[in-house]
Amino acid sequence: MPQRCQVNGPVPRFAKSVSHSHRRTSRRFDPGIQTKQYFVPSMGRTVRLRVSTREMRTIDRRGIEAVVTEIRAREEKI
Repeated sequence: MPQRCQVNGPVPRFAKSVSHSHRRTSRRFDPGIQTKQYFVPSMGRTVRLRVSTREMRTIDRRGIEAVVTEIRAREEKI
């Protein structure tokens, strides 16, 4: 599965590690993706989402109902 959040979609970033001798090697910054279950009262069931830790705070702020309707508007599978 891709390392992508279902709420806002942060993706891995790429950069270079620079050693003491200034040799550059590629590295990857992965977002903190976690699988989390939320109960959605309007649907009457729990929903399993792949969300980043930052988007968990977004869900706490905006509410799970608003986030789920936004995901369903994009016609993404929940």
